[in-house]
Amino acid sequence: QVQLVESGGGLVQAGGSLRLSCAASGRTLGNHVMGWFRQAPGKEREFVALVRWRGGTADYADSVKGRFTISRDSAKNTVYLQMNSLKPEDTAVYYCVCTGYTGRYDYWGQGTQVTVSS
Repeated sequence: QVQLVESGGGLVQAGGSLRLSCAASGRTLGNHVMGWFRQAPGKEREFVALVRWRGGTADYADSVKGRFTISRDSAKNTVYLQMNSLKPEDTAVYYCVCTGYTGRYDYWGQGTQVTVSS
């Protein structure tokens, strides 16, 4: 089992920045993938970014490319999402995710609210 604990959400003005953190505890695989999804009110949950633990390569949703950066600290088993140039449409609950043996996102954090005011 893997437990994910997010932190770093909050209220920020448009154009501002926030950094989300997600600490993983338990038994991660070493070749797992960690990332972030988000869900805005009345909308479907959507992919934001992921990082592959082995190698550190990343992928991003088109809507956040060039503004968000995902990174990992292997020693701390923590993934970060640096969010710059935030827009009101980035307002959502952000969820940290981690793959398990299935290769799917079997583990989810409790979510952290990000609110961007115009």
